[in-house]
Amino acid sequence: MTTSARTPWPRPARRVLAERGRACHALAVPVPGTLRAHDVRERLDEASRRWPGLGRVRLWETGVPGPRGGASALARTHREALRPLHGEPFALRAVLLRHSDATGTLVLVARRDRVPHRALDRLADLLLGVTDTLTPVPAAPVSEASQPARPDWGLGDPAREGVVGAVPVALPRPVPRRALLGAAALALARYSGAHAVAFALVGTADETGLVRVDDIDEEHSAAGYLSRIEVVPGADAAVSLGVVLSPPAGAGGRVRFPFQSPPFPLTLHVAEGEEGEASLWFDEGAVARPVAADFGASVARLAERLAAGTAGPLAAIPVLGPDETERVLRAGGAGTPPPEPVDDRIDRRFDDVARRSPDAVAVVDGAGELTYRRLGERATEVAAGLRALGAGRGDRVGVCLDRDAAQVVALLGVLKAGCAYVPMDLRNPPDRLRWIAEDAGTSLVIADPGGFPETAGVRTVPLDGLEAAASEAAASEPAPSAAPDDPAYVIYTSGSTGRPKGVVVPHRNVLALLAATAPGFGLGADDVWTLFHSSAFDFSVWEMWGCLLTGGRLVVVPYWTARDGDAFRELLAARRVTVLSQTPSAFAQLVRADARAGDDLDVRLLVFGGEPLDVRLLAPWFRRYSPARCRAVNMFGITETTVHVTAQTVGPAEVAAGSRSVGRALPGWSVSVRDARGRVLPPGAAGEIWVGGAGVAAGYLGRPELTAGRFVRDAATGARLYRSGDRGRLRPDGRLDHLGRLDGQLKIRGHRVEPDEIRSVLAADPEVSAAVVVLRRLGAGAGDTGAGDASGERLDGYVVLTGDDPARRAAAARRILAGARRVLPDYMAPDTLTAIPEIPLTANGKPDLGRLPEPAALAPERAGPPPGPEPGGIAADVLGIWSRCLRADVTPQDNFFELGGNSLLVLRVLSEMAEKGLPRITARDFYTHSGADRFIGLVEALAAAPHLTPETSGRTIEVR
Repeated sequence: MTTSARTPWPRPARRVLAERGRACHALAVPVPGTLRAHDVRERLDEASRRWPGLGRVRLWETGVPGPRGGASALARTHREALRPLHGEPFALRAVLLRHSDATGTLVLVARRDRVPHRALDRLADLLLGVTDTLTPVPAAPVSEASQPARPDWGLGDPAREGVVGAVPVALPRPVPRRALLGAAALALARYSGAHAVAFALVGTADETGLVRVDDIDEEHSAAGYLSRIEVVPGADAAVSLGVVLSPPAGAGGRVRFPFQSPPFPLTLHVAEGEEGEASLWFDEGAVARPVAADFGASVARLAERLAAGTAGPLAAIPVLGPDETERVLRAGGAGTPPPEPVDDRIDRRFDDVARRSPDAVAVVDGAGELTYRRLGERATEVAAGLRALGAGRGDRVGVCLDRDAAQVVALLGVLKAGCAYVPMDLRNPPDRLRWIAEDAGTSLVIADPGGFPETAGVRTVPLDGLEAAASEAAASEPAPSAAPDDPAYVIYTSGSTGRPKGVVVPHRNVLALLAATAPGFGLGADDVWTLFHSSAFDFSVWEMWGCLLTGGRLVVVPYWTARDGDAFRELLAARRVTVLSQTPSAFAQLVRADARAGDDLDVRLLVFGGEPLDVRLLAPWFRRYSPARCRAVNMFGITETTVHVTAQTVGPAEVAAGSRSVGRALPGWSVSVRDARGRVLPPGAAGEIWVGGAGVAAGYLGRPELTAGRFVRDAATGARLYRSGDRGRLRPDGRLDHLGRLDGQLKIRGHRVEPDEIRSVLAADPEVSAAVVVLRRLGAGAGDTGAGDASGERLDGYVVLTGDDPARRAAAARRILAGARRVLPDYMAPDTLTAIPEIPLTANGKPDLGRLPEPAALAPERAGPPPGPEPGGIAADVLGIWSRCLRADVTPQDNFFELGGNSLLVLRVLSEMAEKGLPRITARDFYTHSGADRFIGLVEALAAAPHLTPETSGRTIEVR
């Protein structure tokens, strides 16, 4: 069965017609040309008298060009059969079509709750004169057992809600009903990733029920699986799929239309019998046409195998056929080579750039500038110093320096020596630094004196010491033979065992990344980049080498500046930065600072990575910076696949749609979505993201078993792929939606919960600029029965509000939480919601959940006003602010951090101080004056002499 041409109704009208269409059904009956309209009208009048519920029915008569079996006649018949009634008081419409071959078709459209299936057949018999009796069939109310529910894998376009599409489904004939239902259930399970599914069944006599299959295990035999299919008559459930069974064309070629529009987002209509047709109707607002076509093909393939009595487990029935698998892999980028051959090293490519532009500025920090010539010379000296100390090709050299130009010199010098650098964040705990150095097998770490903990077998050398050690002879010695496949760096990421694991990335991978991105992004010598991120975070690889290997200028962002939105924004403006890379969490701070600024930035390319992007974060940015002026790109990537994998340009349309797309694979990369067995899933179905191509790392250092488990050979293509552990779904056009971590899913009181869904609901409030949700498991208390008892679980939500009025925060949090509870089921609604000034970040710019404060609803109330100086003075103001933020009585002898203060509370104190008109204090000064008496003295000194720059902690404070 096919549908009529889609009509571009306005959206509200289209929705109304779809609802009417679900309430109506139709019957098309071929009639001889000798049938007189006058006779039909008289019989309609008679039917109305015998059946008062019909009301008075008018017969419409119209001519149709072409014979009854022609295309135009069939199209007109379908159009009449699928045109809904206008509603009360109409229960029936009758249309007599006259064809050019002296034949006709009688089309009857009726409301299913007033004229059920059997009654419509009897009415047709009466109107055709087949019988002269009519016994009305009591109308049974249409079951509300299965209300529509949008499938999250449908990828429909909300703007096309109510538009009906249909695709044919090539079911085997005949198909046993149980095989058909089993095929629909298994296809639904594979698309949804669920082990228990349910869908509606509408039979041939208007009976409705719910088909349920629990505990679907593909290790089960096909026969055992089919035996567990359960049909529950009239059961209530919210479902996305319905199977509608209708008898084949009856005597005289009658054609039944059980519904005029799909009663479910996906409706599989099957005309039973040897010659019956099958088609999949779908609402294009919920399901995209390519997804519907693939789903229908999956049902057909499964039905054929189940009907044939397939031996072996269900897993033996493929998810996709060979041609479909190839199509999906190709859409994800498989087989696409890099845009240019990559057979080079980072240090050699840098030397090429330096020869072309030796006097161009390469690196800028607070101390000055380095040209490409000078940066290359210094790095060569470092390389010579490393060789003089015995470092050779392939050795791993640790680098533990603060973020400045010297760090860039050291990293490039390590590469020039033919070694691989192991970056370490000097602010990490000493034990972690020791462990990384030992695990990496490095005997040499470049660090400032006292900047690296003493470690057995590890020598610490300052950068200037290496440069001094490089004699003229050593400096002129050629670097050892090195190849593009040599490791360039080993970056450590968190490990499931509680210890970090080192990812080994070759030179070739980094150059492939630039080959894939530089042309499309227009990267070149006119660009000014920031080095914002820690060298121990792989985003720095993109920032550093993306800039220096394309001839740009790299601005090193100091640690404290990166943690101060206003100071960072001032740096961007002063240095006229054009290419900016940010994690979404860090960017949220910049957006707030930029909104307060009076000038505009020069950023032309904004690259997001490191964590999922909520595109709504860009709405205020686009109000200041047109997408035509500043291109925003959301990139998905992993350390194990060399920083970036996909790219999606984000504009106002994506913001309005709340897009989760991270775009298509970069040239030379590939993405596919697989199930737990590694089978390629069709577009729309969610599973694990597997990445292949030019960016796949060499593996984990010294962990062959872990490497073998995550870096695998694809059975379908033979390619080496990385199993990311990230959850996603591929779209038919090859774009990837990132859906979070597979292991980030929570289970609360038996329900599986995605924290991102809760966060998205909170972030939808216009007063919320950022949100995060944490599941906390509390200690044993009253009623706690022990391990696994969900009574000890609590969802704590945190939101950053757009306003700065602290008096409104509690009221706003209560309102936002009430709104969330109106949207979310009770098990997903946060138990507490706390308004905070900012989401705390890790050194890599990601949310640091461990540093979130105690929920406001559970924190103890302060017993009374703190003791201290008389009200009205600066001391009283400061102590009052500290006491409110810390929820404790603070005295001048107390230390902010000893009372439980953290970086979030620092920002809260500074915000409240600004509201009271107190001098501006930087976060760095706060940390160096964390004793209340010293802090008060600092504030009083600045208030007394606002135009001076008093020295504190060996640095000059800028007072604004």
